[in-house]
Amino acid sequence: MEATMKTEQFQERQIEIDGWPVRLTSYKVGDKYVCQADNVSPGACLARFSEPTAEQAESQAISKARHLLSKTKRRDIS
Repeated sequence: MEATMKTEQFQERQIEIDGWPVRLTSYKVGDKYVCQADNVSPGACLARFSEPTAEQAESQAISKARHLLSKTKRRDIS
């Protein structure tokens, strides 16, 4: 028989990192907290971390997203 894990404490919020909108999705599965950062448009995953605390998972996801987005060049659309 397969054990199923219940997702708890789900939350989603939008922040801005270096001028880019980023959605943070956080939740708890078992004894770990997961945080995923994605750019709002088109919604590609930038980072996903699983850590012992919610704060650690969010901090890691934001740090990785900031690193990736800082290397992204903006182009003007005419």
